[in-house]
Amino acid sequence: MSEKILILDFGSQYTQLIARRVRELNVFCEIQPFNAPVNPDEHTKAIILSGSPFSVTEPNSPHPDLDAFLGRIPVLAVCYGAQLIASTHGGEVLPSNKREYGKASLDKMDHSDPLFKGIETGTQVWMSHGDTIHKLPEGFHLLAGTTSIDVAAFRSDNNEGAPVYCLQFHPEVTHSLQGLDLLRNFAYEIAGCSGDWTPASFAEETIEALKKQIGTERVLMGLSGGVDSTVAAELLHHAIGDRLICFFVDNGLLRKHEFEEVLESYKQMGLNVVGVDAKKEFYSALEGLTDPEGKRKAIGRVFIEVFEREAKKLSHIEWLGQGTIYPDVIESVSVHGPSVTIKSHHNVGGLPEKLDLKIVEPLRMLFKDEVRRVGKELNIPTDILGRHPFPGPGLGIRILGDITPEKVALLQEADYIYINNLRKFGLYDEIWQAGTILLPVQSVGVMGDERTYEQTVALRAVNSMDGMTAEWSRLPHDFLAAVSSEIINNVKGINRVVYDISTKPPATIEWE
Repeated sequence: MSEKILILDFGSQYTQLIARRVRELNVFCEIQPFNAPVNPDEHTKAIILSGSPFSVTEPNSPHPDLDAFLGRIPVLAVCYGAQLIASTHGGEVLPSNKREYGKASLDKMDHSDPLFKGIETGTQVWMSHGDTIHKLPEGFHLLAGTTSIDVAAFRSDNNEGAPVYCLQFHPEVTHSLQGLDLLRNFAYEIAGCSGDWTPASFAEETIEALKKQIGTERVLMGLSGGVDSTVAAELLHHAIGDRLICFFVDNGLLRKHEFEEVLESYKQMGLNVVGVDAKKEFYSALEGLTDPEGKRKAIGRVFIEVFEREAKKLSHIEWLGQGTIYPDVIESVSVHGPSVTIKSHHNVGGLPEKLDLKIVEPLRMLFKDEVRRVGKELNIPTDILGRHPFPGPGLGIRILGDITPEKVALLQEADYIYINNLRKFGLYDEIWQAGTILLPVQSVGVMGDERTYEQTVALRAVNSMDGMTAEWSRLPHDFLAAVSSEIINNVKGINRVVYDISTKPPATIEWE
């Protein structure tokens, strides 16, 4: 990697967003906890200090050693980071009379400073802090304020050392209308980044690195048919060719025709993929289970058993390939420790130990949208790259209650109609994720002159950037009417269709 920006995470909800914005500028960046050693190397062009839920006035708030890099490398301190700089250098930071949260207008701006190149006076910014900087520390001067606070931006006076910029607002959020321009100024004008980190350069560098890492050895990888595992496999395939062996397991919980269609797509891509039909084993393990976590654990356990059994049929395998992406990595090293919210089906970490394999993760530094861009660079078919996210346990967590082959078949038919209509109406690519949920609810209906007592399905569609938050999709009423009619008329056993209009949070995207 030729150049990068390091982001120190103080626990802000916006830290990942800072990284995403910097990446949008074609500048590579990494997030690390504030309490990890900061060792900028020759590739590190700048450091960004994130916000935080803490107050610098609290005794247990994060206070890392800033002297290790201040003055040596350009620094941008955001919100808590700015207050930390102020408080540790003799400034005055006090609790605000009221929490300053929401939109503000940036004025009294020093347009001669490169940070504000092209930034308009009065531009809207986003405030989110409970403390206010009342007095600047010695050796710093004011750059901008707002109508409500005097100190919105300031910087160090030292013209010999590397500059330190401090912002009381959040440039990374879209509510700061010229926030990306400001970050661009910092990255390009102040840190001197060239902006040459692109999907093409990532693919090229990663393939070369994989060749060196793996050498002449062989890699085994389990594929899901989704974007992450497919792009990871394609990078590995470019690096080592047929020494990559992939398993695609049919757990009986895939969408209709998915097993055959995905295998055919992989065949067209030239991947060395073995299809494994394990439906009966999964159905047997799931029999009688109704608890969502119990179902997840059963699905995860059987997957490991099947994978381990099939792997033993192969010889001379040294590596296990995984489609881990950057949000998973960040979660595992976050300020607050490993996330307790990761559901059990994500954790197939038992595989490497059981199989005694080294791990290779080609995508561990990419966000989801970046994975898609790299996939496009590798000419992966759009029908795979554009696929909606699909949960690891598949339809197992879209059937509420116990799982039977008959229920799976019922849901597959209803979901097939829903997804096909999304494509037919030109809506599929406009939403982030869609799926059908089979509810453990029967209701009375009328079909012709007959009274029915049959199942209910819920349709779910959401828009999101990364799945962390999600808004329900405003699908047209004529579309919903067409889908409902087609499902009820063609899927025997379903007589009612409802649409889920819950946001995340408080609801989750999946029902289980």
